[in-house]
Amino acid sequence: METGKKKIAWARQYMPVLASIRGEFQQNKPLKGIRIGMALHVEAKTACLVETLAAGGADVHITGCNPLSTQDDVARALDEVPGVHCYARRGVTAGEYYAAIDRVLDSHPQVVIDDGMDLIHRLHTVRRDLLPRVVGGCEETTTGVHRLRAMAREGKLAFPVIAVNDTPMKRHFDNVHGTGESAIAGIMLTTNMLVAGKVVVVAGYGFCGRGLARKLHGLGARVIVTEVDPRRALEAYMDGFSVMPMEEAAGAGEIFITATGNTSVIAEPHFARMKSGVVLANAGHFNVEIDIGWLEKNATAVTRRDGIDTYTVDGKDIHVLAEGRLVNLAVPKGMGHPIEVMDLSFSLQALCALHIARQGRTMNPGVHEVPPEIDETVAERKLASLGLSIDKLTELQKSYLSGWESGT
Repeated sequence: METGKKKIAWARQYMPVLASIRGEFQQNKPLKGIRIGMALHVEAKTACLVETLAAGGADVHITGCNPLSTQDDVARALDEVPGVHCYARRGVTAGEYYAAIDRVLDSHPQVVIDDGMDLIHRLHTVRRDLLPRVVGGCEETTTGVHRLRAMAREGKLAFPVIAVNDTPMKRHFDNVHGTGESAIAGIMLTTNMLVAGKVVVVAGYGFCGRGLARKLHGLGARVIVTEVDPRRALEAYMDGFSVMPMEEAAGAGEIFITATGNTSVIAEPHFARMKSGVVLANAGHFNVEIDIGWLEKNATAVTRRDGIDTYTVDGKDIHVLAEGRLVNLAVPKGMGHPIEVMDLSFSLQALCALHIARQGRTMNPGVHEVPPEIDETVAERKLASLGLSIDKLTELQKSYLSGWESGT
């Protein structure tokens, strides 16, 4: 527990925006009487968000959103924070994972904060009796937002959820810089391999994929991008990367990183083309992007070491990191996104949770964007913490931008 407290203290000192919100929450108690249920990666930066919500008067119940991402010492330290109840544990079975989510839901939360939508899915399937109590929620990641939008299209989402993932202050920093740096760090720390000179295949060129590609290029890798969207493929090409289908890239790559949020991105046809000794890693939320099931079934031998499973298939060794789960968090030395990045994302979460608590009953069920004023507030506070100032529009400029009569 003491090591967990030290990790939280280390993170706290580099999260000035969240600290400013925590100070306001501590003084005003805007969440007093609100029960918040959470399923997030339980590590030090998440703990700072939980502390902030509790400081605002909330009764917080939290568990993990991935069986391998919880840091047990942080979870124990969180359980000592007044107003916080933590049920997360690392290395749980699927049954234990959902039992912990049920413990969160047993608190009858009014506001939910999710990462991947497993908690919200549970509410809409097994625990539907609790739905009338829920005012609304927030979703942290791309995969979760995709699932929520699918529910909303079918008219099955019973309450409003703010897509924190989709706002500029999340996408341009957490997804690009956070995933870009932390996934590569997880691979390097786990394998002790050099990136410079390697052919690295990045599957997907969304915000996470482009962050990965750019950071890898900066480290000297030769980057290949695979895509299914012609616009993103063209963007990757114009950014200077090679673009080709996965079947072609499979024979060229030495390291593969998936960041698509989709299933079976690397599967049987690709394994057959790969060189012996390739490293496969996933930066998406769920462990479905690499077909681990096929490898488990067809490998003639499997060697397991810390964070690396080696599958021998047709005489070739294929190394899979973190069981195909999030490589930045699920490897033994995974620390997740950099602290400064999560300062922004979790500041958004704190303010969006407050918005839902206050306004949720007036919002229609469905997926909602982060209110622009919240996004701008977080950006302004971050600039202030860096000692930076920017220009402001003059009255003349405001008039020009809002008018239509001025022309050539």
